[in-house]
Amino acid sequence: MIKNARYKGIFFMLLAALGFSIMGGAAKALKETFNAGQLVFFRNAIGLAFLVPGLLINPPVHSGGKFLRLAFRGFMGTLALYTLLYCILHVPLGTAMSYNLTSALFIAIFSFFLFGEYHGKKVVLAVALGFAGMLLIYKPVMHLPWYYHVAGLLSGITSAIAYLTVGRLTKYYDPRIIVLSFLLSGFIVPLITMIIHYAGSVPADGLFIIDFRLPAGTEWFLLLLMGLAALFGQYFVTRAYGSDKAGIVSIFGYSNIIYSVFIGMLLGDAFPDIISWLGITCIILSGIIISLVKKRSTS
Repeated sequence: MIKNARYKGIFFMLLAALGFSIMGGAAKALKETFNAGQLVFFRNAIGLAFLVPGLLINPPVHSGGKFLRLAFRGFMGTLALYTLLYCILHVPLGTAMSYNLTSALFIAIFSFFLFGEYHGKKVVLAVALGFAGMLLIYKPVMHLPWYYHVAGLLSGITSAIAYLTVGRLTKYYDPRIIVLSFLLSGFIVPLITMIIHYAGSVPADGLFIIDFRLPAGTEWFLLLLMGLAALFGQYFVTRAYGSDKAGIVSIFGYSNIIYSVFIGMLLGDAFPDIISWLGITCIILSGIIISLVKKRSTS
């Protein structure tokens, strides 16, 4: 039994990172039969199937009143998921997760320009270190089309915007409602694009304009695993941040990269070379520095 709140927070974050890595692995295992938009649809449909009954049994109690901000958070989260899954399907899993976890860099940048939050030269250096890490990751896989890397970068940017919005919604909404906004957006958006595809005869592009594909055989298991692993990750992220200061537990979220490298290898990814590992290390160190500096400034 883990009694110390700090150790509980770390343990929960390690579990959350494992959940998100398994989600990515399940998505990657479906790359031959499903595109990113279809995976977004099923991932959120499964999430809604498990979340909505809980909300009906135990209704949320909150003040509310920030619907547009809530809807914006849901839409940004959906864009982050689209770009993350697109990246997962086309680049090594560890690389995709490394790009996504650059959200810490963009949170620091957006916090400065939008809210005037400045945490000193150490954070500036950490942001520079993180961008150097992205360049090192980009270099070993330049044989891949440039738009795969852009998708990875966008997943980090949109995740950062979504996380910043979450931080300003928690005082108004039950955490389950914030998750619901994301799941609903991620279900409705691909549903609308399917209607556009069939009703308007708009060709499917495999990302935003998609056709419906019914799973078969083991695909059902992989889709269910993807959806449940994501819910598992979201649940333990919430528990982690409720157990200790965000600056401490967020550091251990970077274990996602390590999990993802080895899950990706099981699915056929090559082991990252020394330059890729150097880039991954730069991103991890950058996130740790930012988290620790912010912890000191808020403690």
